[in-house]
Amino acid sequence: MHKVPRQTGCQKHLSLEWWLSLTHDSQFANMASSSTPSSAGSTAQNPKRSLGFIANAKKHKHSFIQLFAMTGILLLSVRSLGQKYRIHDLQEDTSALKEEQESLTNRMNNIKHSLLHEASLEPTGLFASRLRHLFGEES
Repeated sequence: MHKVPRQTGCQKHLSLEWWLSLTHDSQFANMASSSTPSSAGSTAQNPKRSLGFIANAKKHKHSFIQLFAMTGILLLSVRSLGQKYRIHDLQEDTSALKEEQESLTNRMNNIKHSLLHEASLEPTGLFASRLRHLFGEES
């Protein structure tokens, strides 16, 4: 019985590279021979040539699928990045609006207190009671 020598990981890698280079070179040779210019008559006479293109497309369909998948992932990443910046801008707008609301609330309260103070200085108290009624305050 003949023993097959065991290959190391490096030897397996090299033999795989050698096989890939042979198949890769033969693919280029096939593509180069099929891409030579010819007349329209010879294309009609040789339907195998168009079959070669279809067969080649079927053979490399995993590459097309990978291309479409990577394009989809890239487009989703770009959209996600745009949404991230939009969220950041909206958060800044929200904080600016909250600050503006607080400022307006403080200003409104100051105006209300000033009006009530001036109305309390009136001797009849009618104006002050009317303002308290408008502001919804009890006292």
